Amino acid sequence: MLDTVLAESPDVGCSSRGPLSEALLRVLTGECGREDLSALAHRAIERASDVVADDDVQLGLFLLYASSYGSLPQILPELEWDLDLIAARRILEESFELVLRERVPVPDLPAATAADVSRSLFALTSADAGPSLARYLSKQASAEQAREFLIQRSIYTLREADPHSWAIPRLHGRPKAALVEIQADEYGGGRPDRVHAEIFARAMRGAGLDDRYGGYLDVVPALTLASHNLMSMFGLNRRLIGAIVGHLAAFEMTSSIPSRMSGDGLRRLGFGAEVTDYFDEHVEADAVHEQIAGRDLAGSLAEDRPELLPDIMFGAAAYLTVEGWTSSHILEAWNRGASSLRAEDEER
Repeated sequence: MLDTVLAESPDVGCSSRGPLSEALLRVLTGECGREDLSALAHRAIERASDVVADDDVQLGLFLLYASSYGSLPQILPELEWDLDLIAARRILEESFELVLRERVPVPDLPAATAADVSRSLFALTSADAGPSLARYLSKQASAEQAREFLIQRSIYTLREADPHSWAIPRLHGRPKAALVEIQADEYGGGRPDRVHAEIFARAMRGAGLDDRYGGYLDVVPALTLASHNLMSMFGLNRRLIGAIVGHLAAFEMTSSIPSRMSGDGLRRLGFGAEVTDYFDEHVEADAVHEQIAGRDLAGSLAEDRPELLPDIMFGAAAYLTVEGWTSSHILEAWNRGASSLRAEDEER
């Protein structure tokens, strides 16, 4: 599967995965005027056996979020605030969030103090028993699987930090200062060559992969899109400010050690420094970020706004849960000797 993907020199175009995403692509790129997008969104949800893993639903939501990010150049910028598109997005978001609220196990709430919230988040992330994709990469993965790993990660990492940055103008005081401190590092501390998304782009090039954003959009599964859509939904909805903060805290708390394992695995496979630099950068950086995110960001937000504590913990738990689903999909495919990417018949 990967040989075919590499040989085709992927384009930054996008293929539909069902009636909803097909209609959205036509509207967002200006190929047609109006369609009843709300009705199509409702029908897509009704058809889906699991909206989290449904290709049409998740690609549709991804495309609607891409309109706000400006991440896909073919999407017309003047449609960002189109009312019909926003209505369809709300329908998809409501279903996606409802399923997550039902399926994500959230721990008991700690006291709304910085110290207690930080301890609870560290306990939650330390107790996570989800499948370790990084451990597999470190010890067992083939070079082909390592490239698949980079392709799967490219949907978020070539836009690293952007979903969490939506929270900056919605925070104040201590939480805002903490988030800006973390994000400043993510964006290279003023050095364009050290922007984490750019370091990852170099890793893609070093591994012989396409570094353009969306170059592999057609081959990643719905769960990979759902992982990105999760943080986009949290970040773009002001009412979910607690959830995006909790998401970032859990993200940072589970990054340093897996980054070390991933870097070691890539070195084991003979990849050079241009590929491993991204992971090596995160071993030290995220060991610092996890402390800031736990106490100064999430903990101080809970102290300042105790009503957000349930969503802070939900956001953290949702990150761990969805990441676990995504990792399970990849590892189950690899353990069968199969590709974790979409099969050719699924792409059509």
